[in-house]
Amino acid sequence: MILSPDLAKVMGQLTLELRRPVGVLLTRRGQVQEVIVGTELTLSSTTLTLFRAGTRALRGLRFIRTQLHDQPLNQEVLTDLAFLRLDLIGVLSVADDGQLGHLYMAHLLPPKVAGQLFKVWQSIPFHRMRVPFDEFIRDLESEIQLACAQYAVAHGQESAILVSASVKSRAEQEERLTELAELAASSDVAVIDRMAQRTSDGHQRYLLGSGKMKDVLIQTLHRGADMVIFDQTLSPAQLRAISEMTDIKIIDRTQLILDIFARRAHSREGKIQVELAQLRYLLPRLSGRGTQLSRLGGGIGTRGPGESKLETDRRRVRERITHLERELARFARHQDRRRSRRGRFGLPVISLVGYTNAGKSTLLNVLTKSQVSAQNRLFETLDTTSRRLRFPEDREVIITDTVGFIRDLPQELVGAFRTTLDELREADLLLHVVDASAVDIEVQITAVEAILEELQLTAIPRVLVFNKCDRALPQQVEQLCRRYSAVGISALHPATLRPLLARLEAHVKALVSVDEHTSQIPQDNDAVALATYE
Repeated sequence: MILSPDLAKVMGQLTLELRRPVGVLLTRRGQVQEVIVGTELTLSSTTLTLFRAGTRALRGLRFIRTQLHDQPLNQEVLTDLAFLRLDLIGVLSVADDGQLGHLYMAHLLPPKVAGQLFKVWQSIPFHRMRVPFDEFIRDLESEIQLACAQYAVAHGQESAILVSASVKSRAEQEERLTELAELAASSDVAVIDRMAQRTSDGHQRYLLGSGKMKDVLIQTLHRGADMVIFDQTLSPAQLRAISEMTDIKIIDRTQLILDIFARRAHSREGKIQVELAQLRYLLPRLSGRGTQLSRLGGGIGTRGPGESKLETDRRRVRERITHLERELARFARHQDRRRSRRGRFGLPVISLVGYTNAGKSTLLNVLTKSQVSAQNRLFETLDTTSRRLRFPEDREVIITDTVGFIRDLPQELVGAFRTTLDELREADLLLHVVDASAVDIEVQITAVEAILEELQLTAIPRVLVFNKCDRALPQQVEQLCRRYSAVGISALHPATLRPLLARLEAHVKALVSVDEHTSQIPQDNDAVALATYE
């Protein structure tokens, strides 16, 4: 049975004595897990630990509460049912003489059942209740698991709901969610749904309001998603507060980018840089007493389990960060020697920069007849690659491909990849590659320029190149090239590269007449035309 008559009678008596509702959390074996007095349903940490709610299963607990008035289930009770992922929830009325009245019940439904989240039963007089709970819950959970399995688009692939919460307009948030969906796809995550919410400026505990946050988590559970991905970077306090509300995995945009970098890093240097970025992100998010212990600095009051677990973890992270920073310093010295040897040959250096997935690696392959990995996904290239390009007049240059940029590039990555980005400082020319078919071209150009300015690379001459012009209207390409004094190409069609090659060759000719130790382009008319764009 859903509730034994003896237990219901005791609950009714307590309700009359206390003049307050009394509720019980029952396991599937019918054992009482918790007794809750009042209307607020909050599970203890012990219960949350023992009974976790998966995205494709129920929690394994049912909640039955008494009430002094004969009233149906209200919205607050139904929200608790969905948010806590309970097997079933019920409210039992108790009359003034202690007699048990009607039982009002509800349970969750599998996704996409008539678009409803839960089913509310018709009230049943308690003495007439004859529901075989074991059989009922077994069939219900089987239906939920079967329905949720339809969302698994590939074996082993995780799924997510994307959330944006900021003061930006709805259109701007939709643009950012589109990019976030591309990042998720690059990390092999299937996007089930997207949600955008305009919020007031200022700090909020959950980034969203608590009610809206519950709605997001309910939809995540109901749709069978494995995680929620926020477009905004969550502060340590926000991440901790949201994680305390739910068992669902919560990550933000920075974590997603770090995961992509971890997947794509192949060289020893790239792996070290990614690990360093991850640890710098993790350190302030190690929660618990460790935060307090770090302020105390050891000694009295810090010994015992706290010192041996949390503070030791923090110390190990700091030690690992120091070790990785030394490793990167060694790589930096090696790069300096390599650049010095390259400088003795007097070969000009052209570095490809631009927004991620703008087609830089594809352009490098076409220009130098190379086979660098180039796929249509974000952050395909992480490791620096250099190749030689020979012009018809036997002049040579070195073309370098580096990691792509993105708006709001996490500071942890900028710092960790500084040794890689320092390669750009030796460039005689920056070839800024832009996706001509992108919806937010100006945003991408501005993002790249902001990062170049942060790295103090704005003094290096630049040529703007609009790639993927075959995907845009000819009139649009012509207008863009005129507006930015740029060159329009399609790396997939070599015939379109002739104007770009002619401009690069003119630049190389200008460099030939300059002393090999001089890194500045001579300020004649041709050089000025190459050096800047409005």
